[in-house]
Amino acid sequence: MMMTRSVFVAVFISSAAPLCQVLAFVITPCKSSYPSSITERFVSVIEDAPDATNVESSMNDMERRRLKQSLLSRFGGDAPANTSYSFDPILADPMTKEPLRASFVGPILSGGLTRSGVRLSLTSVTNADRIFEGRTDTYINLLEPVSVIDGTDDEKSTTAINPILSSLLAFTPPPLRSIIADATVSNLDYIPMRDLFTSPQVSFAYERGWRQGFAAAGFPGPDKEFELANEYFAPSIDRKRKGGNTNKNDVLIDMSCATGLFSRRFVKSKLYSRVIACDYSDSMLTEARRRIQADPEIASSSSTTRLDLVRCDVAKIPMRSDSVDAFHAGAAMHCWPEIELSLKEIYRVLVPGGRYFATTFLSNYFAGVAGAEKTVNGGTDVPVNVQAFQYFPSVKYLRDLLIDAGFEEPNVNIEVLGRACVVMRCEK
Repeated sequence: MMMTRSVFVAVFISSAAPLCQVLAFVITPCKSSYPSSITERFVSVIEDAPDATNVESSMNDMERRRLKQSLLSRFGGDAPANTSYSFDPILADPMTKEPLRASFVGPILSGGLTRSGVRLSLTSVTNADRIFEGRTDTYINLLEPVSVIDGTDDEKSTTAINPILSSLLAFTPPPLRSIIADATVSNLDYIPMRDLFTSPQVSFAYERGWRQGFAAAGFPGPDKEFELANEYFAPSIDRKRKGGNTNKNDVLIDMSCATGLFSRRFVKSKLYSRVIACDYSDSMLTEARRRIQADPEIASSSSTTRLDLVRCDVAKIPMRSDSVDAFHAGAAMHCWPEIELSLKEIYRVLVPGGRYFATTFLSNYFAGVAGAEKTVNGGTDVPVNVQAFQYFPSVKYLRDLLIDAGFEEPNVNIEVLGRACVVMRCEK
């Protein structure tokens, strides 16, 4: 009878007391009456049992920590045990190229990344003053640190902070663009080939007729271009996975992603473990996120490919060296002001054997635009930083740019489709 009472008491206290205390009590030999030591032990166990409110609070704290660890691990790399941060295996400080320590700011609610956005902070491991921020439901801003965004830096701002003026300047004759910018807004740095795409009007129109117009130059269309890119990237991804990469942490970059036209296709193909869609334009990334959230196939929790949106400058790619397996730039290179530096950055971030697939235009497609610029400028060529686009005169010119960036000549393949569509395939 006494054993029955002992078992009953053990079951009663086990829901609150630590297991070691319960076992210590149960294994005590049962006698016809409880010795004072057993009675004292029982009282001690009951007194030490945590209050129900404390238990619930502790469980909530544990769940929040578990969720935060899960989110950090999903964001990048392995989150060190019992910490509130992780180190992303790809993203880096755009200036120093040093790793970034990622942490979430504010409360973490149930549902994590799938239901609501979470504010993210990324800090340089070598300079705690270089802090970048973003949100999981918009994009991560690695274009400039928070101190610059807040206006504590004296450097010129970009027109992304003034989309209305950006839209107006886009239609201003080239020689007047920099004059108007400097005269009306002293802290404005306007570069047409880059800042035209910071206009919300252009972002709105991009998949509503703008991109479809590229067919006139010989572009085969997004579906075919996507197919060509996947075919070229496949050996690089297969080599990564066959090389013992059991975690499937291969990475594809979609640079100058615009509205995510190709980013969405890469994600839905499920051929890549992680896709990082990058663009300089805030409005393009905002439109890209809107389209991503509206795509049920990507929004579903069954998606096996992780997708991040990052705001950055291709001339200062915020990624570690030798970290990217596949790099895509669809109809983009003619919009990069610092073309030589940008291509060198692409070569730097690719892993040995990594591949670069890109499309752009030959200059003959822009002959009318270039001619108008020259006419308005008194018959002389305008400076590159005032041109509407980069003008690539020939395949040889593009090949030389890629070789100068680091790619070996046998690993550079360039073909022309139609009138002016250039397709480049390069392996590091």
